[in-house]
Amino acid sequence: MLKRLQRTFALSEQGAKDLIKGCIACAFQNISFMIPAGLLFAFVCEMLGGAVHGTRQIYYLLGCLCCIGLIFLTTWFQYNATYLATYVESGKRRITLAEKLRKLPLSYFGKKDLADLTSTIMADCTFLEQSFSHFVPELFGAIASTLLIAVFLLCLNWRMALAALWVIPVSFAIVLLSTRAQDRMQKNSMAAKMACADGIQEYIESLRDLMANNAENAYLKGLDNKIRAVEKRSVVSEFGTAVFVVSASLLLKLGIATTALAGAIQFGRGELDAATFFLFLLVVSRLYDPLQSALQNLSALIATRTNVARMNEILDHPVQQGSARLSNRGCDIVFDHVDFSYQSGEQVLRDVSFVAKQGEVTALVGPSGGGKTTVSRLAARFWDAQRGRITIGGMDVSKVDPETLLSLFSIVFQDVTLFDNTVMENIRIGKKDATDEQVIWAAKLANCDAFIENLPKGFQTNIGENGCVLSGGERQRISIARAFLKDAPIILLDEATASLDVENETLIQSALSRLIQHKTVLVIAHRMRTVAGADQIVVLSEGKVVQQGSPQQLYRQGGLYRHMVDLQANAGRWTIDSRQQENN
Repeated sequence: MLKRLQRTFALSEQGAKDLIKGCIACAFQNISFMIPAGLLFAFVCEMLGGAVHGTRQIYYLLGCLCCIGLIFLTTWFQYNATYLATYVESGKRRITLAEKLRKLPLSYFGKKDLADLTSTIMADCTFLEQSFSHFVPELFGAIASTLLIAVFLLCLNWRMALAALWVIPVSFAIVLLSTRAQDRMQKNSMAAKMACADGIQEYIESLRDLMANNAENAYLKGLDNKIRAVEKRSVVSEFGTAVFVVSASLLLKLGIATTALAGAIQFGRGELDAATFFLFLLVVSRLYDPLQSALQNLSALIATRTNVARMNEILDHPVQQGSARLSNRGCDIVFDHVDFSYQSGEQVLRDVSFVAKQGEVTALVGPSGGGKTTVSRLAARFWDAQRGRITIGGMDVSKVDPETLLSLFSIVFQDVTLFDNTVMENIRIGKKDATDEQVIWAAKLANCDAFIENLPKGFQTNIGENGCVLSGGERQRISIARAFLKDAPIILLDEATASLDVENETLIQSALSRLIQHKTVLVIAHRMRTVAGADQIVVLSEGKVVQQGSPQQLYRQGGLYRHMVDLQANAGRWTIDSRQQENN
């Protein structure tokens, strides 16, 4: 049962247990609300019999006080078992989702966007809070208490009980019949919300480009349409749900009429006494209130299926697993007939084979889209190859836990990510237990000290969201400093010097030459002069290795490498000549 609840509502084991407690608590609370009706029935019976005197009145007064105390206790228990437990579970669920995302392969993120994942962790978990605190416990609590009361009524007078209870299964059936329609409306509503969230995020991120091209108003018109689509889908969804819930609620109230009619007929025939008739009228007047809320909760519970499915999609996705121990001997990276394709099915790498030796710099060059970045990501097991084998020091990377494997790598990405923190802490990301002296040492190696000294508080300066107070070159040098600080045996540089001027690029390369001793360096570059001093160059084109060797060997061979070198040499001599433009 616990496993089923965990699966149905995307819960932890403790969350499933708390859900059961919440349902029981709501059932007891509903029953406690019915006890005053029984006390009133007993009082009316005694009053009709003329047996109510001073002593009995005190008993009924004490009974009323006990009812108040019981209602207070059951309500307190229900609050703790639903609301407080819900907040704890929603926190656990967010942490669990975040931990799962951390372990997923990057291929998963290629199918998802940031707004969608953020919505799952925040908005869907918030909806989960509402489900646990309101919908599920109250629904099952109402059902449980109603079943107990139904048994009591059937034992008391089965004809009157049927007159009172027949509307309950019919009303619930009406709401359950709306499941497919609600699922469809919820999916459409969620799709509209995701499109709107993507549009807002894209607008904020691209505002500079939109303003530069006078395209802001045109984009906002499209965004306005997305916002109106969210409004429209929400109205349709609410109206569609209301059609079923209101119809079921109206039918539920019909039970009062059928109970009164059946009671009047039996009372007129002398088959029902006045006290029992009064009891049934009293019970049904209270019985349908929690059930009316239960119908709304059932409809809301059906609507949560979309949110739960989105969370389960993350929780059920297979993770990359492997040994937590490294067994490599050395750090030679070997690609042995590797094939790879993304989810789209388009093959990116075809039969790629090469060796990046320890203590050497291996450069990956070639046209854009040739597979250079993919090769470096496969080496660090950001993805897994479909065919072939990738080893580090003889250790198959597909057999090693990704986090364990990444302890061997210092990586500088082309797109730098910085945090809203100080320069010191942004560099310390490379090694969390590093001392301030080690951080400063890494910054000097990456040629960061020159611009850091000019900051208001030096290394203690907060650089804002994603390093917004720094230039592109400065941000990239901080990223390089992280790699120096980590001091791992394998260094991956993905266009690491792309944003640096010639002087700083030279300084970085000289620093790299001091760090690569006994290390494996894999460099991705488009500028041929950047890799002119590499020990080995691997030329990739259309996912294949078309050339490999030293820069001198490849230039003598001709082919694509020589063609790229010559093109860039000619481009380096190009200048803007306004007079030539006028002549043209």
